[in-house]
Amino acid sequence: MKVIKTEEEYEAALEKVETLMETDPEPGTKAGDQLELLTLLISNYEDKHYPLEHPDPIEAIKFRMEQEGLTQRDLIPFIGSRSKVSEVLSGKIPLSLKMIRSLNKGLGIPAEVLLQEPGAVLEKDIDWKKYPIKEIFDRQWCKTANESWKAAKESSEELIRDFIRMCNLPKNHAALFRKKPHIRGGAKTNLYALSAWQMRVWYLANKTKLPKGVKYKNIDSSFIQEVAELSRFKHGPKLAQELLLDNGIIFIKLEHLPKTYLDGAAMKREDGTPVIALSIRYDRLDNFWFTLCHELAHIALHLDKDEPDLWYIDDLDVNGDNIEETADKMAQSVLIPDKNWKFKIGSATTQEVINYSKSIKRHPSIIAGRIRKERRDYRILSRLVGNKEVRKCFIE
Repeated sequence: MKVIKTEEEYEAALEKVETLMETDPEPGTKAGDQLELLTLLISNYEDKHYPLEHPDPIEAIKFRMEQEGLTQRDLIPFIGSRSKVSEVLSGKIPLSLKMIRSLNKGLGIPAEVLLQEPGAVLEKDIDWKKYPIKEIFDRQWCKTANESWKAAKESSEELIRDFIRMCNLPKNHAALFRKKPHIRGGAKTNLYALSAWQMRVWYLANKTKLPKGVKYKNIDSSFIQEVAELSRFKHGPKLAQELLLDNGIIFIKLEHLPKTYLDGAAMKREDGTPVIALSIRYDRLDNFWFTLCHELAHIALHLDKDEPDLWYIDDLDVNGDNIEETADKMAQSVLIPDKNWKFKIGSATTQEVINYSKSIKRHPSIIAGRIRKERRDYRILSRLVGNKEVRKCFIE
């Protein structure tokens, strides 16, 4: 007895079952146990190679009507007017989600049949209108965006479901996107908008292909220092994206959604490939390099060791917990090694910052950004922080 893998083995098993059944073996006997095991092996093979398709939703409704002795008039409470019932049953108009909910609840027709999606459920605790529907529509993140805004607004649940389908979430997406991520942020964060941003990152990350033969290997502070050294080049952010990809790390640039207050995030795909996503909400080089190194620190310190399935989501304007502090410290030390930091921040001049940046192979924005933060004075050295120098690096 072994797992059935080929059609020939499947046919042979069917013949063996037929032979055994002719003897009508008793349960618990050797032949009875053999029959039970063969039946399980055959069932497993059939589930994989001959999956049962869901019946057409209209046929399922008609079947339930026949079972319950219902007329078209009896469907009015679930579908609407008499004319709507007629149009739905004739296939002239599709089922709306409102109708699907009513038919599922009132007639007990499974959601996966009505939605034609294996394992589909109709969530009861989701307020679909709380999603950033207008932004998803305007950014054309779903097929429904081909409709008019008026039509999309009236069918907000359909639009969001369409968006979720397009994101091609894994079967365990509930664990990935409803389990609270490790958020460094304030109470004002809109979790619906945050979830939509996460799902879009997931979609883009899974569309990104690694170079042929490249597989991710764990990183450490020396690798992050190598990334930080690219800051001295004019197109450093783009070079960093390419270096990460060559080392099996995906970099996604995705503008934040309103009320998410995002700088960046770190997570892993199902295949273990790390993903870094930056919103670049502050188009400044000093912010870019610190955020990038902070998310890389999360990969090195946390995703590679402690929580491979967790999302780390960061608003770096907010103080973090111990986990965030360790990522902050690593980011700061790789950007400017502590042994090299000998600046008298109270009297730093523009030329001194430039000279110092050359000596440690870093962009002046990194030094200027640290001085501004330590002095808590964001009016000084403003010409050195690289305002409006990040997004243009990624213009295709």
